[in-house]
Amino acid sequence: MAEGVPARGGLRERKKKATRSALVEAAVRLAAEHGVENVTVDAVSAAAGVSTRTFFNYFDSRDEVFVMIGAESGVRVRRAVLAAPAELSPLEALREALAAELQEVEQQQELWRLHAEVLGKNPPLLARTLGAHMSDELLLAETLAERVGAGSPLFDEDRPAHASPAEQDRRRALALYPRLLAAVGGTAVRVAVEHWCVRQTEAAFADVFRETFEHLAAGFPEPPFRTSAPAPDDHVRPAR
Repeated sequence: MAEGVPARGGLRERKKKATRSALVEAAVRLAAEHGVENVTVDAVSAAAGVSTRTFFNYFDSRDEVFVMIGAESGVRVRRAVLAAPAELSPLEALREALAAELQEVEQQQELWRLHAEVLGKNPPLLARTLGAHMSDELLLAETLAERVGAGSPLFDEDRPAHASPAEQDRRRALALYPRLLAAVGGTAVRVAVEHWCVRQTEAAFADVFRETFEHLAAGFPEPPFRTSAPAPDDHVRPAR
């Protein structure tokens, strides 16, 4: 997807990523089969082949394994944005950082689908997940602000992703551009994944992802797929 992107992290980091991924996958599959209410930390740990103590090295509670599913991914994206070559635009730096994290989408499509089903059946978990995503988006916006020289004095890479009473102050400290870019980037990923999931036989995910960001980089002009204006009969006739 992102040619020339090196493998990131040492052996220890890759092992941690693998363990965390195994716990998430075990939890999602158990919840999809038995319901979240019937899933225990012990069962998740056993299915992932680790101890319960190891589970709590990664998550504070059972629910967090569903809610904080992309927490470490967000950290890596933010670090990659800051480390990207200076000649890349902010959008390009964000695209490359996200591309490196999404290299396994085609192998994990089933797990993404199951996770969405689990959240859809559990409104409290869904609400917490959306809140976590918004907090992660704010952290990404702060990172982009730092890259473009509009950094906030509140910027702190190690800040936890949970919302806090100071969040409104952080939002006021951010300029519009980094906030918009972070939101657009997250939406672009979601749309690219959803679009590819229903058209897997037509294109590889990497191509869909690349095309999505090409639309953004081009300023979002209308593509040339409309050959003519809709005929009058295509519209609902006004009532007489």
